[in-house]
Amino acid sequence: MNAHRLLLASFLLAGCAWAQQPDPPAPADAPTPSYDYPASWWEPVEDEDAPAWEVLPQAGTPGKVVILSKRNELGILSNFAPTPFELDGVRYASLEGLWQCMKYPEGPDDPRATHPGVTWERSRAEVAQLAGFEAYGAGKQAKANMKLMGIDWLTYQGKRMRYKVAGPDDADAHYAIIYRASVAKVRQNPKVRELLLATGDLELRPDHKQGADATAAYRYFEIYTKIRAELRAEARAEGAAKGD
Repeated sequence: MNAHRLLLASFLLAGCAWAQQPDPPAPADAPTPSYDYPASWWEPVEDEDAPAWEVLPQAGTPGKVVILSKRNELGILSNFAPTPFELDGVRYASLEGLWQCMKYPEGPDDPRATHPGVTWERSRAEVAQLAGFEAYGAGKQAKANMKLMGIDWLTYQGKRMRYKVAGPDDADAHYAIIYRASVAKVRQNPKVRELLLATGDLELRPDHKQGADATAAYRYFEIYTKIRAELRAEARAEGAAKGD
């Protein structure tokens, strides 16, 4: 296991600790803080084994742009982070678990479950309880099966979506699910909420390279920017209602 993998493993273990021992959220009517950002968010990382897809923390601009890097505490905002949440009555171990499990059969009558020559090593429920590279790996296995079946769709609550195809029944519907899941993650994990608000006015950017054709659901940094704005607006409204 190289240094990068060891660091990511440490990040995942830390994420578990955050999820298991959440801090209480700050009062909604607390005054707007003057942000004092940790220098560690931009601390240069020298790693000759860093994968080609990674954007390192030093690619940001201190006080202006921050990379949501798995190399530091901001990794809790990654889809990979083990931050349990519930959505529509189902509990997921991470956003990655939700994302990848949608590629799996929903039941024995699902055509993906009955297609000849296709084997599923895990169930949909099992993948929902995965995080990090394990969840990502389960998704790669599912993608290989999808290629064998000649399909480009996944499902959520029985609804099919070609998640890379533009349109309200496809990419837009997929985005709506991922957005709601991201909100659930933030609101159900106080540490995530606290850290997101601590990014203040910083521009959030991903820790991995994204293609120009990436759909909105992939742009998690933009999703968190929107959620951050909503949380701050709620805090202002609650403060105004109390006369502060």
